[in-house]
Amino acid sequence: MKFIFPQNYNFKNKFLGIIDYSTLLLNLIWDLFIFVCVNLFFQNITIKVFILIIFGLPILLFSIVGFNHENIFYILIYLITYLKNPKLYFYNK
Repeated sequence: MKFIFPQNYNFKNKFLGIIDYSTLLLNLIWDLFIFVCVNLFFQNITIKVFILIIFGLPILLFSIVGFNHENIFYILIYLITYLKNPKLYFYNK
């Protein structure tokens, strides 16, 4: 059986077909950072789980759903460049 893909089809490798590997790596690093900080400051397990969910889940959901399936690294770069010079976009148009 042969599959025909158009030439302009952008094939991206994804983990389980859902999330890019670079985004998955960023999520793992962020969750590991939260985990280490929570373990240093809190002793109660319910507070630990609550804080991990509060800070880890929104980033994970944004990276899965995304903005028009854009990579989260590109979104962060766009936000940082806009925060550096917000007037840049108004003068170029």
